[in-house]
Amino acid sequence: MDQDRLSFLALHFVPGVGDFLIRQLISYCGSAEEVFRQTRARLLRIPGVGEITTESIRQGTPFRQAEEAAKRAEAAGIQLLFYTDPAFPDRLKSIADAPTLLYVQGHMNLNVPRTVGIVGTRKSTPYGRKCVEAIVEEMVSLQPVIISGLAYGIDIHAHRQALKHNLPTVGILGSGLDNIYPAVHLETARKMTDSGALITENHFGTKPDAHNFPERNRIIAGMCDAVIVVEAAERGGALITAEIANSYNKDVFAVPGNIDSTYSAGCNKLIKINKAHLLTTAKDLE
Repeated sequence: MDQDRLSFLALHFVPGVGDFLIRQLISYCGSAEEVFRQTRARLLRIPGVGEITTESIRQGTPFRQAEEAAKRAEAAGIQLLFYTDPAFPDRLKSIADAPTLLYVQGHMNLNVPRTVGIVGTRKSTPYGRKCVEAIVEEMVSLQPVIISGLAYGIDIHAHRQALKHNLPTVGILGSGLDNIYPAVHLETARKMTDSGALITENHFGTKPDAHNFPERNRIIAGMCDAVIVVEAAERGGALITAEIANSYNKDVFAVPGNIDSTYSAGCNKLIKINKAHLLTTAKDLE
């Protein structure tokens, strides 16, 4: 890894520096490497940079952490994609709160013609799983990449159906790639990397803590041309993903269900308040 890429990675280990400020620093300084060459006075003139951030940038700790992460990634065959890289997903580049770094395990082009997200409740019912099976099978002729969150329920069923029909599938994690969650999905996750990928913005060692999942959901929404919600209660991660997708001007679809079904209440509500198109067949996507 050359010095500029190592500097880019090191910025992600500076306390208090997030994606927005990383873009700001590189914009003002010209490159990640130049950020670490700036004087204290010059850094303090950059909007959003204060005394604490300046001192953190000028310490050597971020570089030691970056070197360790780079070595671990290389040993595990994990690719580090920065937002300036040509291989970085173009669909994410246009989103204001997109990550500036992705850890990617797998072998696929992330800038494919069609991407579809399938999300839903972790407590899926036979009805929901049957809907996923039908939707994925009907989409085979379109050859999309299926994106989801590797979670219990609808998510993992979507990944497995994609594998069944030889469609590439991408799992977006709310943890580091060394902490596949839930662990019972590890075998499926490994199969996904053959033609698809596992992706996270989280560093090695990051646990699947609750606050990581809304952040994970924005990557799912950002990488998809369309998001399909299959079974969702009135509150939950699937509805968060749908809300984010709407804010990104993505096409959002929801599969309707019985009005007395807890896990169709969220889908029915999205349709009712015009935040999702009603979907009964994959042809509705066309």
